[in-house]
Amino acid sequence: MSSFNVKDYPLWTALVTPFNERGRVDYDALATLLDQQAAAGNGILMLGSTGEGLALSLNEQKKIIRFVCQHQPQAPIMVAVGGYNLESQLEWLEFCNQLPIDAYLLAAPLYAKPGPKGQEQWFRSLLERSKFPCMLYNVPSRSGVELSPQALANLTDEAMFWSVKEASGSVVKFNEFKQALPGVAIYSGDDALLPEFSLLGASGLVSVCANAWPQPTNLYVQQCLDTPHRMEFNLWKAAIEPLFSVANPIPVKVLLHHTQQIGHPQLRLPLTHSELTEFAPLMAANESINQWFTNQQ
Repeated sequence: MSSFNVKDYPLWTALVTPFNERGRVDYDALATLLDQQAAAGNGILMLGSTGEGLALSLNEQKKIIRFVCQHQPQAPIMVAVGGYNLESQLEWLEFCNQLPIDAYLLAAPLYAKPGPKGQEQWFRSLLERSKFPCMLYNVPSRSGVELSPQALANLTDEAMFWSVKEASGSVVKFNEFKQALPGVAIYSGDDALLPEFSLLGASGLVSVCANAWPQPTNLYVQQCLDTPHRMEFNLWKAAIEPLFSVANPIPVKVLLHHTQQIGHPQLRLPLTHSELTEFAPLMAANESINQWFTNQQ
């Protein structure tokens, strides 16, 4: 079993899934990315939306998680649980419960748009079957529904309810969760909003940017949590914008390819790297963040 304490990691990288030119998982590149994140001191989230988890077959998902566990990166591993069919999600939990992972990310059921009672029953069903601490994920832009702070407050009796990932892009919503869940860690799901969320008591960040900049993002998170008023975070907001110019994870995969961290920017349809036609903003962002990090040394 893992010896990591998830509460010790304020930064979790929502890791991309690298593919080769044939669209198969590139396990050599995956191993390199895992080692980079571990060396930076970051937690690692596998098979989230940035990792194109729902575009992978169940067999591919299982093979990836087995590979990660066998690779034994010196970092905690969180595994995404998302979909629509509850029985399938419970079966996925049963599979992952037997592995040396550290946490789960539990998303609202896609497409169904449940109300507060349905949300409470959905998450309770998952929490009751989880062997590891769980982060509940509010991302209405992808799930189609905002999570109810009161529904989540009704789940605080569940021992595995550890945290919330707030990715609605709303400071107001973040504060609602913070007020309704005083004993629950609230993480930002938006890289650019961490300074604002830190002022309201954020516990950390689940990051896309950390794929491209593992060490700089780790320092950014530390500084946000310690001194969120720093004006230099405007640099980060400007640099982050190109990473979301089209659907995530298209830009970050293109950047990782341009910086030779992965061999190919391949994605699974309906996503395609051909949608990104302007590379200069990404290259400028990469130079800006790396220069900022160099200046901090």
